[in-house]
Amino acid sequence: MKRMLLAIGVAAWLATAFSASGLAKIDGAAHHATTAAPTAVAKFPALPSYVKSRHHWVIGVKCDFPPFGFIDVRGQNAGYDVEVARTFARLAFGSANKVHFVCVTTPSRIPTLQSGRVDIIISTLTWTSARAQVIDFSIPYYSATGRLLVPNDSSIHSLNDLSGKTVVTTRGALYATWMRNCFKSSNLLEVDSPTNAVLAVKNGQADTFMFDDAYVLGVATQDPTLKLTNDKFLNVPWGIGIRLGDHAMDNWVNAAIRWMQKKNQFATILKNNAPKRLVSSFLGNVPRPGSHFAYPVGKDPTSDCSH
Repeated sequence: MKRMLLAIGVAAWLATAFSASGLAKIDGAAHHATTAAPTAVAKFPALPSYVKSRHHWVIGVKCDFPPFGFIDVRGQNAGYDVEVARTFARLAFGSANKVHFVCVTTPSRIPTLQSGRVDIIISTLTWTSARAQVIDFSIPYYSATGRLLVPNDSSIHSLNDLSGKTVVTTRGALYATWMRNCFKSSNLLEVDSPTNAVLAVKNGQADTFMFDDAYVLGVATQDPTLKLTNDKFLNVPWGIGIRLGDHAMDNWVNAAIRWMQKKNQFATILKNNAPKRLVSSFLGNVPRPGSHFAYPVGKDPTSDCSH
């Protein structure tokens, strides 16, 4: 019970901290900060019929992953992924409110998509060749890098120090697969949420949390007892998850991403959802006019043990 209460406390603290840092600009005018609602985007392909007839989206997002998808202090969905979803609603229906959000976790998001409970998942989904066998991916809309979060007094300074250590990450994350493939002398602990992973490091259950920079950098910024090592690894883009073979959805989502990139919308969304001091270091992670992100098709980053 104490562990559960502490986990709830960490989650509430993270959401409050990110909100206070300007990461939750989602209500009122901020819902429309990305762009004015377009009156017509004739070049877009037709919406999938099941979305068009319903007159709103149903989109799976993270609810425990600030600043990309979380529940803010007002009890509303907030974050980078959420604002991308609201932009899709504006593009499709002329209103940012034409979207219903379903909370998903790392292990539940693909099954939730496959079951038809949601139209798409915008949920910090890193491309892997294995995942691409069971769902379709949009073109990239963000590119993350893996980092290690450790206590300030940790003896871990790089990936080379993980032998005999316990590494925590979320169940179903590509880092779990990479650990199993390439760190045989380390102990892997898998948990259901990044909040629980942070808790595992803070209570001594794990020595380090291996996860996306987008999340752990924010944690280290807010918690003076934790820091990041200098290592960066598994730089693989995120994509929007689409049901396998749903070509109409593929076409519409990819057209929307290209339009948003051309209009520099992703940079605006980043600025809406990140502290000013961190924006410049993350601008290279989002699609912008002239930039190009690509998935490592034909390669499996989680099998590359050359670290």
